[in-house]
Amino acid sequence: MPEQKNGITYADAGVDIDAGNALVERIKPAAKRTSRPGVMAGLGGFGALFDLKGAGFTDPVLVAATDGVGTKLRIAIDTGNVDSVGIDLVAMCVNDLVCQGAEPLFFLDYFASGKLEIDHAARIIEGIAKGCELSGCALIGGETAEMPGMYAEGDFDLAGFSVGAMERGAGLPTAVQRGDVLLGLASDGVHSNGFSLVRVIVEHSGLGWDDPCPWDGGTLGEALLTPTRLYVNAALAAHRAGFVNALAHVTGGGLTENLPRVLPEGLGARINLDAWELPPVFRWLTAHGGMDEAELLKTYNSGIGMIVVCPADKADAAAKLLEDQGETVFTIGEVVSGNGVSYEGCLV
Repeated sequence: MPEQKNGITYADAGVDIDAGNALVERIKPAAKRTSRPGVMAGLGGFGALFDLKGAGFTDPVLVAATDGVGTKLRIAIDTGNVDSVGIDLVAMCVNDLVCQGAEPLFFLDYFASGKLEIDHAARIIEGIAKGCELSGCALIGGETAEMPGMYAEGDFDLAGFSVGAMERGAGLPTAVQRGDVLLGLASDGVHSNGFSLVRVIVEHSGLGWDDPCPWDGGTLGEALLTPTRLYVNAALAAHRAGFVNALAHVTGGGLTENLPRVLPEGLGARINLDAWELPPVFRWLTAHGGMDEAELLKTYNSGIGMIVVCPADKADAAAKLLEDQGETVFTIGEVVSGNGVSYEGCLV
Protein backbone atom coordinates (compact mmCIF):
# COMPACT_ATOMS: atom_id res chain seq x y z
CA MET A 1 0.00 0.00 0.00
CA PRO A 2 1.54 3.35 -0.95
CA GLU A 3 2.55 5.66 1.87
CA GLN A 4 0.07 8.47 2.42
CA LYS A 5 1.42 12.01 2.62
CA ASN A 6 -0.01 14.58 4.98
CA GLY A 7 -2.03 17.12 3.01
CA ILE A 8 -2.37 20.81 3.68
CA THR A 9 -4.73 21.50 6.59
CA TYR A 10 -7.09 24.39 7.24
CA ALA A 11 -4.71 25.47 10.03
CA ASP A 12 -1.88 25.59 7.48
CA ALA A 13 -4.03 28.03 5.51
CA GLY A 14 -4.30 30.23 8.58
CA VAL A 15 -7.67 29.21 10.04
CA ASP A 16 -7.62 27.49 13.44
CA ILE A 17 -10.97 25.80 14.13
CA ASP A 18 -9.77 24.65 17.55
CA ALA A 19 -9.04 28.26 18.55
CA GLY A 20 -12.56 29.24 17.53
CA ASN A 21 -14.04 26.47 19.64
CA ALA A 22 -11.85 27.48 22.58
CA LEU A 23 -13.08 31.06 22.27
CA VAL A 24 -16.72 29.96 22.42
CA GLU A 25 -16.02 28.06 25.63
CA ARG A 26 -14.13 31.03 27.03
CA ILE A 27 -16.99 33.50 26.50
CA LYS A 28 -19.87 31.26 27.58
CA PRO A 29 -19.80 32.50 31.22
CA ALA A 30 -19.97 36.14 30.05
CA ALA A 31 -22.88 35.34 27.72
CA LYS A 32 -24.66 33.44 30.49
CA ARG A 33 -24.59 36.53 32.70
CA THR A 34 -26.71 38.33 30.08
CA SER A 35 -29.52 35.76 30.17
CA ARG A 36 -33.01 37.20 30.55
CA PRO A 37 -36.61 35.94 30.39
CA GLY A 38 -37.31 34.64 26.89
CA VAL A 39 -33.91 33.09 26.19
CA MET A 40 -34.38 29.45 25.14
CA ALA A 41 -31.01 28.55 23.64
CA GLY A 42 -27.84 30.55 23.14
CA LEU A 43 -24.26 29.98 22.06
CA GLY A 44 -23.26 26.82 20.26
CA GLY A 45 -26.24 26.01 18.06
CA PHE A 46 -26.88 26.78 14.43
CA GLY A 47 -29.32 29.43 15.59
CA ALA A 48 -30.43 31.03 18.85
CA LEU A 49 -33.98 30.72 20.15
CA PHE A 50 -36.04 33.38 21.93
CA ASP A 51 -39.59 33.09 23.30
CA LEU A 52 -41.49 36.38 23.10
CA LYS A 53 -44.27 35.13 25.37
CA GLY A 54 -41.65 34.06 27.87
CA ALA A 55 -40.37 37.63 27.81
CA GLY A 56 -43.84 38.87 28.82
CA PHE A 57 -45.19 40.13 25.50
CA THR A 58 -48.80 39.63 24.44
CA ASP A 59 -49.04 41.19 20.97
CA PRO A 60 -45.47 42.16 20.11
CA VAL A 61 -44.01 44.04 17.18
CA LEU A 62 -40.35 43.27 16.53
CA VAL A 63 -37.81 46.04 15.92
CA ALA A 64 -34.30 45.37 14.58
CA ALA A 65 -31.14 47.47 14.43
CA THR A 66 -27.61 46.86 13.20
CA ASP A 67 -24.48 48.97 13.50
CA GLY A 68 -20.74 49.02 14.02
CA VAL A 69 -18.19 51.09 15.91
CA GLY A 70 -16.65 52.81 12.90
CA THR A 71 -13.05 53.99 12.85
CA LYS A 72 -12.99 54.27 16.63
CA LEU A 73 -11.76 50.69 16.22
CA ARG A 74 -8.52 52.08 14.78
CA ILE A 75 -7.68 53.71 18.12
CA ALA A 76 -8.56 50.51 20.00
CA ILE A 77 -6.33 48.49 17.68
CA ASP A 78 -3.42 50.93 17.80
CA THR A 79 -3.49 51.23 21.60
CA GLY A 80 -4.39 47.62 22.39
CA ASN A 81 -7.21 48.94 24.59
CA VAL A 82 -10.04 46.77 23.25
CA ASP A 83 -12.04 46.16 26.43
CA SER A 84 -14.74 48.78 25.91
CA VAL A 85 -15.42 48.81 22.16
CA GLY A 86 -17.92 45.99 22.70
CA ILE A 87 -19.96 48.34 24.88
CA ASP A 88 -19.89 50.86 22.02
CA LEU A 89 -21.16 48.20 19.65
CA VAL A 90 -24.12 47.29 21.83
CA ALA A 91 -24.94 50.91 22.62
CA MET A 92 -25.07 51.94 18.97
CA CYS A 93 -27.73 49.29 18.35
CA VAL A 94 -29.84 49.31 21.51
CA ASN A 95 -29.94 53.11 21.81
CA ASP A 96 -31.52 53.09 18.34
CA LEU A 97 -34.02 50.40 19.27
CA VAL A 98 -35.33 52.33 22.26
CA CYS A 99 -36.01 55.34 20.01
CA GLN A 100 -38.74 53.21 18.42
CA GLY A 101 -40.17 52.45 21.86
CA ALA A 102 -38.75 48.93 21.84
CA GLU A 103 -37.20 46.98 24.70
CA PRO A 104 -33.94 45.34 23.55
CA LEU A 105 -34.25 41.57 23.81
CA PHE A 106 -31.19 39.95 22.29
CA PHE A 107 -27.94 40.71 20.53
CA LEU A 108 -25.65 38.96 18.04
CA ASP A 109 -22.14 40.07 17.14
CA TYR A 110 -19.83 39.60 14.17
CA PHE A 111 -16.09 39.64 14.92
CA ALA A 112 -13.59 39.16 12.10
CA SER A 113 -9.79 39.16 12.12
CA GLY A 114 -6.88 37.88 10.08
CA LYS A 115 -5.70 35.62 12.89
CA LEU A 116 -7.74 34.70 15.93
CA GLU A 117 -6.00 35.54 19.19
CA ILE A 118 -8.19 34.00 21.89
CA ASP A 119 -7.34 36.36 24.76
CA HIS A 120 -7.68 39.44 22.56
CA ALA A 121 -11.00 38.29 21.09
CA ALA A 122 -12.34 37.29 24.51
CA ARG A 123 -11.70 40.79 25.86
CA ILE A 124 -13.68 42.28 22.99
CA ILE A 125 -16.62 39.90 23.31
CA GLU A 126 -16.67 40.21 27.11
CA GLY A 127 -17.13 43.96 26.49
CA ILE A 128 -20.08 43.14 24.26
CA ALA A 129 -21.53 40.98 27.04
CA LYS A 130 -21.05 43.85 29.50
CA GLY A 131 -22.99 46.19 27.22
CA CYS A 132 -25.76 43.63 26.92
CA GLU A 133 -25.87 43.11 30.67
CA LEU A 134 -26.18 46.86 31.31
CA SER A 135 -29.04 47.20 28.82
CA GLY A 136 -31.03 44.09 29.77
CA CYS A 137 -30.24 42.47 26.43
CA ALA A 138 -29.17 38.81 26.06
CA LEU A 139 -26.07 37.90 24.05
CA ILE A 140 -27.38 34.77 22.39
CA GLY A 141 -25.14 34.25 19.38
CA GLY A 142 -22.65 35.62 16.91
CA GLU A 143 -19.97 34.84 14.38
CA THR A 144 -16.21 34.73 14.84
CA ALA A 145 -14.51 34.80 11.45
CA GLU A 146 -10.81 34.13 10.95
CA MET A 147 -9.95 35.51 7.52
CA PRO A 148 -6.23 35.41 6.66
CA GLY A 149 -5.35 37.70 3.79
CA MET A 150 -8.32 39.97 4.45
CA TYR A 151 -7.01 41.84 7.51
CA ALA A 152 -3.56 43.13 8.36
CA GLU A 153 -1.88 41.69 11.44
CA GLY A 154 -3.65 42.87 14.58
CA ASP A 155 -6.59 44.38 12.70
CA PHE A 156 -10.18 43.31 13.26
CA ASP A 157 -13.71 44.38 12.40
CA LEU A 158 -16.78 44.42 14.59
CA ALA A 159 -20.49 44.65 13.84
CA GLY A 160 -23.64 43.87 15.78
CA PHE A 161 -27.32 43.18 15.38
CA SER A 162 -30.03 43.59 18.00
CA VAL A 163 -33.73 42.75 18.12
CA GLY A 164 -36.23 44.39 20.43
CA ALA A 165 -39.97 44.31 20.86
CA MET A 166 -42.86 46.50 21.91
CA GLU A 167 -46.53 45.87 22.38
CA ARG A 168 -48.54 46.84 19.32
CA GLY A 169 -49.55 50.51 19.53
CA ALA A 170 -46.79 51.45 21.98
CA GLY A 171 -44.24 52.60 19.43
CA LEU A 172 -42.42 55.92 19.15
CA PRO A 173 -42.59 58.64 17.98
CA THR A 174 -46.21 59.47 18.75
CA ALA A 175 -48.31 62.61 19.17
CA VAL A 176 -45.40 65.04 18.86
CA GLN A 177 -46.78 68.56 18.79
CA ARG A 178 -45.74 72.18 18.87
CA GLY A 179 -44.73 73.23 22.36
CA ASP A 180 -43.29 69.84 23.36
CA VAL A 181 -40.17 70.23 25.49
CA LEU A 182 -36.77 68.89 24.46
CA LEU A 183 -34.76 67.30 27.26
CA GLY A 184 -31.13 66.58 26.43
CA LEU A 185 -29.34 63.70 28.15
CA ALA A 186 -25.61 64.26 28.58
CA SER A 187 -23.21 62.15 26.55
CA ASP A 188 -20.05 60.49 27.87
CA GLY A 189 -17.82 62.00 25.21
CA VAL A 190 -17.53 61.50 21.48
CA HIS A 191 -19.35 58.14 21.62
CA SER A 192 -18.87 56.28 18.26
CA ASN A 193 -19.26 58.81 15.44
CA GLY A 194 -16.91 61.20 13.71
CA PHE A 195 -13.69 59.34 14.50
CA SER A 196 -12.29 59.69 11.00
CA LEU A 197 -12.20 63.42 11.71
CA VAL A 198 -10.99 62.85 15.29
CA ARG A 199 -8.00 60.90 14.00
CA VAL A 200 -7.12 63.60 11.48
CA ILE A 201 -7.29 66.30 14.17
CA VAL A 202 -5.12 64.26 16.54
CA GLU A 203 -2.58 63.69 13.77
CA HIS A 204 -2.44 67.42 13.03
CA SER A 205 -2.05 68.20 16.74
CA GLY A 206 1.19 66.23 16.89
CA LEU A 207 -0.01 64.11 19.81
CA GLY A 208 0.02 60.34 20.03
CA TRP A 209 -2.50 58.03 21.65
CA ASP A 210 -0.17 57.41 24.59
CA ASP A 211 0.41 61.11 25.30
CA PRO A 212 -1.31 62.69 28.32
CA CYS A 213 -4.87 63.77 27.56
CA PRO A 214 -5.03 67.58 27.27
CA TRP A 215 -8.47 67.85 28.94
CA ASP A 216 -8.56 64.93 31.39
CA GLY A 217 -6.48 62.40 33.28
CA GLY A 218 -4.90 59.37 31.62
CA THR A 219 -3.80 59.15 28.02
CA LEU A 220 -5.38 60.71 24.94
CA GLY A 221 -6.27 57.28 23.60
CA GLU A 222 -7.98 56.22 26.81
CA ALA A 223 -10.06 59.40 26.91
CA LEU A 224 -11.22 59.04 23.31
CA LEU A 225 -12.14 55.38 23.89
CA THR A 226 -14.66 56.27 26.60
CA PRO A 227 -17.59 54.04 25.60
CA THR A 228 -20.90 55.23 24.22
CA ARG A 229 -23.43 55.81 26.97
CA LEU A 230 -26.29 53.32 27.27
CA TYR A 231 -29.60 55.21 27.58
CA VAL A 232 -31.89 52.17 27.44
CA ASN A 233 -33.00 51.82 31.06
CA ALA A 234 -33.67 55.52 31.63
CA ALA A 235 -35.41 56.01 28.30
CA LEU A 236 -37.65 52.97 28.76
CA ALA A 237 -38.57 54.06 32.28
CA ALA A 238 -39.64 57.49 31.00
CA HIS A 239 -41.56 55.94 28.09
CA ARG A 240 -43.40 53.49 30.34
CA ALA A 241 -44.32 56.34 32.67
CA GLY A 242 -46.06 58.10 29.76
CA PHE A 243 -43.61 60.99 29.62
CA VAL A 244 -42.20 60.46 26.11
CA ASN A 245 -43.53 61.47 22.69
CA ALA A 246 -40.25 60.79 20.88
CA LEU A 247 -36.60 59.88 21.42
CA ALA A 248 -33.68 60.82 19.18
CA HIS A 249 -30.30 59.10 19.51
CA VAL A 250 -27.67 61.67 18.55
CA THR A 251 -25.20 59.83 16.33
CA GLY A 252 -23.69 60.63 12.92
CA GLY A 253 -25.29 63.86 11.76
CA GLY A 254 -25.30 65.31 15.25
CA LEU A 255 -28.15 67.36 16.65
CA THR A 256 -28.82 68.94 13.28
CA GLU A 257 -29.64 65.73 11.42
CA ASN A 258 -30.97 63.33 14.05
CA LEU A 259 -33.69 65.29 15.83
CA PRO A 260 -35.73 65.99 12.64
CA ARG A 261 -35.98 62.21 12.07
CA VAL A 262 -38.55 61.97 14.90
CA LEU A 263 -40.53 65.14 14.10
CA PRO A 264 -43.61 65.04 11.85
CA GLU A 265 -43.88 67.09 8.68
CA GLY A 266 -44.44 70.75 9.45
CA LEU A 267 -42.70 70.68 12.83
CA GLY A 268 -39.15 71.63 13.67
CA ALA A 269 -37.09 72.31 16.76
CA ARG A 270 -35.55 75.36 18.37
CA ILE A 271 -32.52 74.57 20.55
CA ASN A 272 -30.92 76.93 23.05
CA LEU A 273 -27.18 76.31 22.92
CA ASP A 274 -26.69 78.16 26.19
CA ALA A 275 -28.62 75.42 28.03
CA TRP A 276 -25.53 73.24 28.52
CA GLU A 277 -21.77 73.59 28.47
CA LEU A 278 -19.75 72.07 25.64
CA PRO A 279 -17.66 69.21 27.14
CA PRO A 280 -13.87 69.68 27.10
CA VAL A 281 -13.24 66.96 24.50
CA PHE A 282 -15.32 68.89 21.97
CA ARG A 283 -13.67 72.19 22.89
CA TRP A 284 -10.30 70.59 22.18
CA LEU A 285 -11.46 69.06 18.90
CA THR A 286 -13.04 72.33 17.79
CA ALA A 287 -9.95 74.37 18.64
CA HIS A 288 -7.45 72.01 17.00
CA GLY A 289 -9.65 71.21 14.03
CA GLY A 290 -10.70 74.78 13.33
CA MET A 291 -14.35 73.66 13.18
CA ASP A 292 -17.11 76.21 13.21
CA GLU A 293 -20.20 75.68 15.33
CA ALA A 294 -22.36 74.46 12.46
CA GLU A 295 -19.86 71.75 11.55
CA LEU A 296 -19.60 70.66 15.18
CA LEU A 297 -23.37 70.39 15.53
CA LYS A 298 -23.82 68.23 12.43
CA THR A 299 -20.81 65.97 13.08
CA TYR A 300 -20.78 65.24 16.81
CA ASN A 301 -23.23 64.86 19.68
CA SER A 302 -21.72 68.04 21.21
CA GLY A 303 -22.46 66.78 24.73
CA ILE A 304 -26.06 65.60 24.17
CA GLY A 305 -26.31 61.87 23.39
CA MET A 306 -30.09 61.43 23.49
CA ILE A 307 -33.01 63.86 23.17
CA VAL A 308 -36.30 63.18 24.92
CA VAL A 309 -39.33 64.93 23.41
CA CYS A 310 -42.04 65.21 26.06
CA PRO A 311 -45.30 67.09 26.63
CA ALA A 312 -44.71 70.47 28.28
CA ASP A 313 -46.88 69.60 31.29
CA LYS A 314 -44.83 66.45 31.94
CA ALA A 315 -41.36 67.87 31.37
CA ASP A 316 -40.48 68.45 35.03
CA ALA A 317 -41.62 64.98 36.06
CA ALA A 318 -39.77 63.44 33.12
CA ALA A 319 -36.56 65.29 34.03
CA LYS A 320 -36.77 64.09 37.64
CA LEU A 321 -37.38 60.49 36.62
CA LEU A 322 -34.45 60.58 34.19
CA GLU A 323 -32.19 62.10 36.83
CA ASP A 324 -33.26 59.41 39.29
CA GLN A 325 -32.18 56.91 36.64
CA GLY A 326 -28.70 58.42 36.67
CA GLU A 327 -28.91 60.76 33.70
CA THR A 328 -27.70 64.36 33.57
CA VAL A 329 -30.62 66.27 32.07
CA PHE A 330 -30.77 69.67 30.36
CA THR A 331 -33.87 71.47 29.09
CA ILE A 332 -32.50 72.42 25.68
CA GLY A 333 -35.45 73.67 23.65
CA GLU A 334 -38.89 73.02 22.23
CA VAL A 335 -40.79 71.79 19.20
CA VAL A 336 -41.90 74.63 16.94
CA SER A 337 -43.68 75.13 13.63
CA GLY A 338 -41.47 74.77 10.59
CA ASN A 339 -38.84 72.24 9.56
CA GLY A 340 -35.35 71.31 10.67
CA VAL A 341 -33.44 72.59 13.68
CA SER A 342 -32.74 76.22 14.47
CA TYR A 343 -30.31 77.35 17.13
CA GLU A 344 -30.08 80.29 19.48
CA GLY A 345 -27.27 81.15 21.85
CA CYS A 346 -23.68 80.00 21.50
CA LEU A 347 -22.03 76.66 22.27
CA VAL A 348 -18.45 77.28 21.17
